[in-house]
Amino acid sequence: MTSGVLDGKVAVVTGAGRGIGRDLALALAEAGADVVLAARSGDQLDAVAKEIEVLGRRALGVPTDITDEAAVEHLATATMEHFGHVDILVNNSGILATRALLDQPAAEWDAVQATNVRGTFLATKAVGRHLVAQGHGKVVNVASNFAFKGIPLHSAYAASKAAVVAMTRCLALEWARHNVQVNSLAPGYVETDFNAGARADADVYGRILKGVPARRMARPEELRSWLVQLAGPASDFMTGSVVVIDGGQTV
Repeated sequence: MTSGVLDGKVAVVTGAGRGIGRDLALALAEAGADVVLAARSGDQLDAVAKEIEVLGRRALGVPTDITDEAAVEHLATATMEHFGHVDILVNNSGILATRALLDQPAAEWDAVQATNVRGTFLATKAVGRHLVAQGHGKVVNVASNFAFKGIPLHSAYAASKAAVVAMTRCLALEWARHNVQVNSLAPGYVETDFNAGARADADVYGRILKGVPARRMARPEELRSWLVQLAGPASDFMTGSVVVIDGGQTV
């Protein structure tokens, strides 16, 4: 990790209360950024904020329903009021539904799209207007390698992440002239508390790893280093790209 590369920057991270979102928020803080944390649970945000403050950076937790336009607008407003500017947006909020399509209620499909697609749209619109107005900024969307491969029982999730990739590429073109770079991370399986149960079951974990040529899950720090590159000056001439981190699973 390159310490100090994000000094003076302010980042907004959605879905920051746990799992990958927490790890990415800490990575930005370790690189020097102050971080605005968004998630539904205020208690989780408070815990992550304390971790960031231990690193010597400032943190602001803003409980946010990412599917609610007014709540997301409040997130952007609170960021500007507290810090005076914003430089980085990490769209990480996402939910997963595992179900055969013929058995999937429309409400469940809609919930996945609302969080993963609508939430990304709302946050990018609310924060992005400030990035465009100031003439610089970074948007990093957390997609998934599921956007590029057929996965039984995951139509809703895969479709939502494919939409995030398409949005990344379209916005990269719209905002290139404003010096705002828009890129995506597309991880496969990552070791987080979200899949701790699966990793603890030898049979389940073995089946998962059979589908990963590297025969392991990604470590959180392997996403962190890429996030810092996409959020920092290393990506100043890189936009519309998708960085796949999945141990060869997509290949």
